[in-house]
Amino acid sequence: MIRQPAVAGKFYTEDPDQLREEVNAMIAPGEPTRVLGIVVPHAGYIYSGKVAGEVYGAVEVPETVLVLGPNHTGFGAPVALAPAGEWLTPLGPVPIDPKLAGLILKHAPRVQEDPSAHRFEHSLEVQLPFLQQRNPRVSIAALCLSLSDYPSIQELGHGLAGAIKEYGAPVLIVASSDMTHYENARSAKEKDDLALAEIAAMNPEGLFKICRQRNITMCGVVPAAVMLVAAKELGASSSRLLRYTTSGEVNGDLNRVVAYAGMTVA
Repeated sequence: MIRQPAVAGKFYTEDPDQLREEVNAMIAPGEPTRVLGIVVPHAGYIYSGKVAGEVYGAVEVPETVLVLGPNHTGFGAPVALAPAGEWLTPLGPVPIDPKLAGLILKHAPRVQEDPSAHRFEHSLEVQLPFLQQRNPRVSIAALCLSLSDYPSIQELGHGLAGAIKEYGAPVLIVASSDMTHYENARSAKEKDDLALAEIAAMNPEGLFKICRQRNITMCGVVPAAVMLVAAKELGASSSRLLRYTTSGEVNGDLNRVVAYAGMTVA
């Protein structure tokens, strides 16, 4: 599969030179550390790019990355793996890692190769220019998720951990998620604090449950919970919130915001 950009020119510029310049400006300088997983937003770069850039600047990006995103379009299988090939961005192609993809199919029975879930989905695509800038040799495996119960989340997380263990080289797990949608900034912060506390506690089941119980519209709660399950099995024991913000800090509208958080799990 040659996956064409779906949101270049919409969520981020399609001009390669401008994109490279903007992404470099958003990536925070510092001493990157090795982590097992991250939570990063996926809105238009004008709104969430600085949050994503702070996370990507703080972590080492190995040559292999597993990107997990929610399914916004409704197309495709509940656990849809991008088929072999490459994803194109204005910065060039990002290859699918065939070994990791094959191991995911081996260890996680629910996974199905399905390009239809990925064709128009933005949540994974917007991570790629950051990954390319942090490691030009990066390859990926990509999963688009629409699971609705915790046992399925747990099963997938364990399967992904098994795949990564057998892979035998460093793999960063990227959980792509925005936080609360279309509430006032105070309400969004109150709700998101509950969800972020469960991530801080390394409690994937608690994260999933609190989002359902309190109607927290964290669109990537499933990717984040799956990442936590896998990361914990791989040895992660702590998480850190790097930045939280809302769209209102960009456009001035605090009555109807989308919120964004950046976290690391190590």
